[in-house]
Amino acid sequence: MAPPVHSLQHRLRRVLVAVALVWVAAYSMSAGIAQAEAAPEFRIISLNPSLTQILLALDAGDSLVGVDDYSAKHVAGVEARPRVGGLYSPSLESVVALEPDVVVLVPSAEQRDFQRRLEQMGIRVESFENIRFKDVLENIHRLGVLMNREGQADQRIDAVQRTRAAARRVLKDQRAPRVLIVLQRDPVFVVGGGSFLDEMLEAVGAENVAGNFSDPYPRVGVEWVVAQSPEVLLDLSPDADGALAYWSRWPSLRAVADQRVLAFDSSLISMPGPDLDRTIERLADLLYGPSVGAAITQEASP
Repeated sequence: MAPPVHSLQHRLRRVLVAVALVWVAAYSMSAGIAQAEAAPEFRIISLNPSLTQILLALDAGDSLVGVDDYSAKHVAGVEARPRVGGLYSPSLESVVALEPDVVVLVPSAEQRDFQRRLEQMGIRVESFENIRFKDVLENIHRLGVLMNREGQADQRIDAVQRTRAAARRVLKDQRAPRVLIVLQRDPVFVVGGGSFLDEMLEAVGAENVAGNFSDPYPRVGVEWVVAQSPEVLLDLSPDADGALAYWSRWPSLRAVADQRVLAFDSSLISMPGPDLDRTIERLADLLYGPSVGAAITQEASP
């Protein structure tokens, strides 16, 4: 006897449901595998723009799961990454929520306390200094090791060192201009001795007017600037567009009289990141003209 129609329909529904469940399970598994493949194997949060730039230069940007606000605003390529707060006010909750394998930072007073709190929670933290030229090269090396990008790190370090050596050779007979780099106008902060910018001025044959200060970024008075009367005043302050008009209030300044007050985007010079070789070339361009920067580039070619 043939089974009743309703019994066949019931069995058919059961078969269709079973097939559907198998399909859903297979789809979920494949989606899960794809998601796992898309997720970074090593999750890193950067709380400093110079470290963020180095990670990008080492082709490790895919592992960046969170950045500080300054990086998000000023470092190309990480604008859409989750933000975890400011340089001096990072959010503990935001960092923890992103489940990082490691957090990298430059230890200001505020970030040292933040580092301690993260470590108490069992989160790995790597701390980096970025004052001196050698600090920056060491940071490139350490991040290369951390992210398994030693080859890229070695190439970047080699390019920087070759450019510094080339600048010294090209400019060895050049008279050293007396240069002052102003980071901020009111109050006045300048580049002092011992900073990576001080060392790069030396590399391009210039004399840092504030090089005798032990503080890498000392605060000085306008009277001191006038008394020193630098031949070149490089203004990196945020409102640098009106640099010559501003400093022309002190017409006795040699840089004003010679029209050598130079405004420049600070992000292209003052960042202790992976592109110190290009910074050296830019400084040479500013001080001596594009032909000198081009000569350094050619001399540094491997």
